[in-house]
Amino acid sequence: MRLDVWQRLHDTLTPGVQPDQESFAVALGDRQLLLPIRTLPDGERGVASLILNQASFAVLDALADVVTEQLRPYDPEVIVAVPTLGLPLAEAVARRLGHDRLVPLGNSRKFWYDDDLSVPMSSITTPGGGKRLYLDPRMRPLLDARVAVVDDVLSTGSSMAAVLALLETAGVDPLAIGAAMLQGEGWTGRVGAVPVHGAFRTPILAKAPDGWHLP
Repeated sequence: MRLDVWQRLHDTLTPGVQPDQESFAVALGDRQLLLPIRTLPDGERGVASLILNQASFAVLDALADVVTEQLRPYDPEVIVAVPTLGLPLAEAVARRLGHDRLVPLGNSRKFWYDDDLSVPMSSITTPGGGKRLYLDPRMRPLLDARVAVVDDVLSTGSSMAAVLALLETAGVDPLAIGAAMLQGEGWTGRVGAVPVHGAFRTPILAKAPDGWHLP
């Protein structure tokens, strides 16, 4: 597995599966970002992976620049950050929007939390679930404002569905969702009418004897 993924922006790659059959290039503006391909548990499909807290600061900055401009027209007053890999992107976006802070959701229950402000949570990388998503009740008053949600990746949509359910419980109707990567199309039926924006999109790949292909 190559180790140079997520570390820099390229200007000579052709978007799509790369000749090494281990990586996938996506367009980001007029440059390209290289991502590793991960085989899903069924052994027949693969995804281009993005782990934001392993990316270089230059790549994170480039993604944050794009997502910020996508969310700016909504004039959000508060950014809600989805744990855990959405946190660095959400902070970078909030700073670019001139915010003093953000509202991070969490997977760890503190003793002062209210179980009524929590929901079950799963994702494509943790399909077994077992986690819960929490909103710190001390943060709830900050959400009486124009809210946008930022996450790293939307794939199956399970994580974002949990986020939206939790915000609904708290009486919050977000204006928009921003993400670094929109992976496949499975998420589209899980977000309702909330507008979704991504810095880039990637397909779900199919494995064939000669390598990875678009389905």
